Amino acid sequence: MSLSTQILLGLGLGALTGIFVGELAAPLEIVGTGFVRLLQMTVLPYMTFSLVAGLGRLTYAEALLLGRRCGAILLMLWAGVLVIVPLFSLTFPDWESASFFSSSLVETKEPIDFLELYIPANPFHSLSESIVPAVVLFSIAMGVALIGIERKAELLEVLESLLGTVTAITNGVVRLAPYGVFAIAASAAGTMEVGELGRLQVFLAAHIGLCLLLAFWVLPALVTSLTPLTYRQVVGHTRDALVTAFATGNMMVVLPLVAERCKELFRDAEMDGEDAQRAVDLIVPASFNFPTQGTLLTLGFVLFAGWFNGAVVSATEMPNLLASGLVSMFGGVYVAIPFLLDMFRIPADSFGLFVTVDVITGRFGTLLSAVHTVALAILGAAAMSGRLSLHRVRLVRNGVITLALTAALVGGIRVFFETAVEAEYTGYRVFVEMDLSREPVPSKVLPTVPPAVPHEPGRSRLEEIEARGFIRIGYLRDLLPWAFVNAEQRLVGFDVEMAHLLARDLGVRIEFVKLEWDEMASALRDGICDIVMSGVSVTPARARHVAFSTSYVDTTLAFVVRDHERERFGSWHNLEPMGEDLRIAVPSNKYFLAKLRAGLPDASSEAIESPRAFFRSEEGKFDALLYSAEAGSAWTLVYPRFTVVVPGPHPVTVPNAYPMARGDPELLAYVDAWVELRKLDGTVERLFDYWIHGQDAGRRGPRWSVLRDVLGWVE
Repeated sequence: MSLSTQILLGLGLGALTGIFVGELAAPLEIVGTGFVRLLQMTVLPYMTFSLVAGLGRLTYAEALLLGRRCGAILLMLWAGVLVIVPLFSLTFPDWESASFFSSSLVETKEPIDFLELYIPANPFHSLSESIVPAVVLFSIAMGVALIGIERKAELLEVLESLLGTVTAITNGVVRLAPYGVFAIAASAAGTMEVGELGRLQVFLAAHIGLCLLLAFWVLPALVTSLTPLTYRQVVGHTRDALVTAFATGNMMVVLPLVAERCKELFRDAEMDGEDAQRAVDLIVPASFNFPTQGTLLTLGFVLFAGWFNGAVVSATEMPNLLASGLVSMFGGVYVAIPFLLDMFRIPADSFGLFVTVDVITGRFGTLLSAVHTVALAILGAAAMSGRLSLHRVRLVRNGVITLALTAALVGGIRVFFETAVEAEYTGYRVFVEMDLSREPVPSKVLPTVPPAVPHEPGRSRLEEIEARGFIRIGYLRDLLPWAFVNAEQRLVGFDVEMAHLLARDLGVRIEFVKLEWDEMASALRDGICDIVMSGVSVTPARARHVAFSTSYVDTTLAFVVRDHERERFGSWHNLEPMGEDLRIAVPSNKYFLAKLRAGLPDASSEAIESPRAFFRSEEGKFDALLYSAEAGSAWTLVYPRFTVVVPGPHPVTVPNAYPMARGDPELLAYVDAWVELRKLDGTVERLFDYWIHGQDAGRRGPRWSVLRDVLGWVE
């Protein structure tokens, strides 16, 4: 059984295993991650040795000939596919979606240092940090310099030996591919939700469709437009090489076959000659060191991963993606994709998803790479032998057909997934069905504001709480996800769960009291409640009336805007020219209002009592809501047509703390110490991951599996 068949078998068995055992397959992710790391281990050394040796063995005449006559053709082929890559975004359907808060929203994006990215002051640092563009430039410089070295035979022999060693390691790792792919597929199929599988179909359809379009129409049509060859000759003579490339998924093994078929094509078309033969023998092996259309098309996965995770790569970032992606692909997709995911702040675990789908899409990419090499060899050989000619009629006709086919393919994929595939939005249901992650203490929500609890002079409120056996905790309405009523009509949220933990540590039960913002200070002062735990930001104005505990989390100032306005609100600088035309809704928070006026002094603002006033307002009344990114993300789960944007360049953070009545140092000291301990023991982080990041949200039990839900063999 061939290795390619074993890999496909491993993929299928892994998917079936994941479906059969469900989440029991999750530990296999460790095996899959180990396999991916082994694959990446040899890529940079192989790229360095290959580029240096490949260029070093040429003469200056051959290098100049290759660069001058084939360089333009290679650039043309690259440009052709880089124009196609942005079309991936057009295939993504307009499915309603929203996500929990992501830390990538508030991470400061450092400006890209192009000098560091492309010019290696320290090549060893670039190698250790996987700065691929810098490594490529260094390797090319080494290879070109080696051409002029007289006694280079010994060094080339050493490089060939090193290259052979690295190749042997790679081949050894590849033999593990069936097992690594099995582990990756089983883990993914066992833990992935059905909605995620539906979204993966979009990338598979777009990638495979564009690969086939480029391989069987665009590239052959380009060759026939610039040479006397016909479509039948180009595809017919190279068919077996293309099929072999697709079957093996390995471009290297078909290089000799591609060269031989190209030379046969020239002989059959009576374009044979010594120049053409030598050109093919030079171009085909040398081209292996450069990215092909098959590898460059995988840049579409970065766009897909951004759409999949709600971190869309904007149009203004597209040139960066294409330029950095082109250079990064010199190191191969397993180096370039993680590098680009990190550059555009897309969750790194998306790479595991790429490895899974690459088992399928990689074969189509290899097919396209083979056609790319054929086209480069034919056009380069024709150029070097003086047989390149422009057929204007063919070029115009093929161009029109290409545009029509591309539009039909891209539009067809989008229309199909928007009309034929039902994509249910589940974010709202997942959020409102969240419940406390731990067993609560006895509690009740008072239907009305109760009378004040009498306070005994000379006695601390902490002693009174312990004596009466309950603590009254105030909460404020419409403060998702800190305190809200879930689908089961239970009061839940980050601070509600913290309240239960505080009551458990005090050994008392809870009475929750619903308050309005303007009642908070008086309710604490009069003893109606002992503490407010409801996502209250610390501001100078509030600190004049209440005593705040130490901060337990920091929140980030952000704008909540309609999805299509995301890019416009990305920085304060973008908004300054729009000043007077902006209408911003601001909650009852003078500190937020002051920050808005400092950043946008000319913008008009309107105070609102609840974020619902913004979300339910008629379109055009407000341009944005100034709110915290953490709470705003929760609201977008309820209203998914909106998104959260943290304006740059420097995020503004505001601490959250628990208000208490002034003049009671014992209760304040106790809560301060309690908050610090809960931060140190990981409680705050765990609750933040659950309520704010949404980790494990909506999981009422293990995911469906045949083993559990059909056979009933495990509970």
